[in-house]
Amino acid sequence: MLVDFKSLADSSKIWIYQSNREFSEVEVHEIKEELEKFVSSWKRHGDDLRASYQIKYNQFIVLAVDESYNGVSGCSIDASTHIFKQFESKYQVDLFNKMKTAFKDGDHINVVSLFDFQKFVNEQKIDNKTIVFNNMINTKKELEKSWEVTADASWHKKYF
Repeated sequence: MLVDFKSLADSSKIWIYQSNREFSEVEVHEIKEELEKFVSSWKRHGDDLRASYQIKYNQFIVLAVDESYNGVSGCSIDASTHIFKQFESKYQVDLFNKMKTAFKDGDHINVVSLFDFQKFVNEQKIDNKTIVFNNMINTKKELEKSWEVTADASWHKKYF
């Protein structure tokens, strides 16, 4: 069942899908329509999942489920993966590459390989106060507190 993202428990499980490029406004609209249909009918072995989503910066899709209501199963996770694979194909984007990281450069979001991130650190184009996106987080509370942080407050600090 689709609920307002804000109403989900802080402990709700999240998955962050980072696109290698910003989605257009038309694409965001279409993705929202598809996610609303999917999340509204998302189930675990026939039981409703209390879930929601957000699209941030037109580049990150956050899927969330309140496991205190009903926990996800392998089949329900597979179903969610399937819709994101469809988005990849339809919009010619990469949503599953964990070897890419994102950081802010002013108002612009850059998505680069980990190799390039480390290279930018070495060239002092990125410092430990650069805003990074910590997609390794797992809960709604972490999304609010630890997702968009300075590099020294994230796993990225190992590059400094």
